[in-house]
Amino acid sequence: MSPDRRTTGYVAEAAARAAAEPERSVLTPQVDPSVTATPAAPGAPVPDLGRTSEAIGRPASRSVQVTILTALAVLYTLYFARPFFVPIAFALLLNFLLSPAIRGLARYHIRPPHGAAIVVFLLLTGLIGGTYALSGPAQRWATSAPESLSKAEGKLRDLTRPMQHLSRTAEQVERATAAVAGPATKPPEVVVREGPTLSSRLLGTTERLAAGLLEVIVLLYFLLAGGDLFLQKLIKVLPNPDDRAKVVEVARSTEAAVSAYLTTALVVNLTEGAVVTLVLWMLGMPSAPFWGALVVFLEFVPYLGAATLVVVLGIAGLATFDNVGRALLMPASFLAINLIQANVVTPLLLGHRLTLNPVAIFVGLTFFFFIWGVAGAFLAVPLLASLKIICDNTASLAALGEFLGQRDETERRELARG
Repeated sequence: MSPDRRTTGYVAEAAARAAAEPERSVLTPQVDPSVTATPAAPGAPVPDLGRTSEAIGRPASRSVQVTILTALAVLYTLYFARPFFVPIAFALLLNFLLSPAIRGLARYHIRPPHGAAIVVFLLLTGLIGGTYALSGPAQRWATSAPESLSKAEGKLRDLTRPMQHLSRTAEQVERATAAVAGPATKPPEVVVREGPTLSSRLLGTTERLAAGLLEVIVLLYFLLAGGDLFLQKLIKVLPNPDDRAKVVEVARSTEAAVSAYLTTALVVNLTEGAVVTLVLWMLGMPSAPFWGALVVFLEFVPYLGAATLVVVLGIAGLATFDNVGRALLMPASFLAINLIQANVVTPLLLGHRLTLNPVAIFVGLTFFFFIWGVAGAFLAVPLLASLKIICDNTASLAALGEFLGQRDETERRELARG
């Protein structure tokens, strides 16, 4: 038989076999129970492909596959739709923070829409006033940043001189090795393409920031003015009266706990910023209120915010003072205050129930920074704390809340005795 006839016969046979088989889904595993399986070792049990096919086709297996696909779909949605979700997340957290103020105004017969207008107006006034007051020191620091960096680099050069000698020695060894190996090849040509200008990037970022801030403010007003609207709607659609009472209890306790956590975190950051401002002013650091405001802002980002402040205060200190020891006293003072706040004050105020373990904080910070950028880094800890509080108040999610929390001394003692 010629090769063409043989190929034609194979194609016809494959088409006939495909037509004879029933239509199969793409997700259906192709397992042939009639195939004879060979044991992996002498005396080992023979694999049963029929049981394997049944296990793959069970509802539990299909539910795991659907869960994995759903989780991936949610992650991709959060990543690609971050301009939509980030303002909503900020508005919801601010709603938890400011809801007690709305209820307090309601005791004085001020309706929620009017109370929301007052609270949002005060929030905008404080935000605009603080930005205006700090714009001067921030502008001066931004203008003198190149000169400050050059001064800091000059003072650090003496401290890093041994490392520079080591680097020069390594370069000499590398050149000598290259000379022994032979003539160097011609380096590849590098084509530099013009990207967007700095002004266009700044204007684009400012425009997006203004649009996002406007969305947060408008949504926050509607959430505060609506009050318990969504909770009432949820209670109304629930058919079981027992479920209604449970939902109200969980919602009230969750809102109170989240509000308490956010209020405590804000007060702690404001106090730390005030203490840092006072210490830097006593040490003779210029624009001490600006650095204190920066502490309040960056302390919402765990680990990364403190590390950034240490570096920035170190550069500012080296650029301001001639004495290296006095300059390094600025970041050292902040680091000491931050350690006291993180290890003594915050656990004492929040307690075990509202404290997250460091692993959960680090993983959450990395996750939200990956999907939402810098805004996600600021939202990571409040969102994780809110999730833990919701899990603690929901019986079916209590295990997840336990994994997110700290280990108390009772557990530590029990494990040590065991």
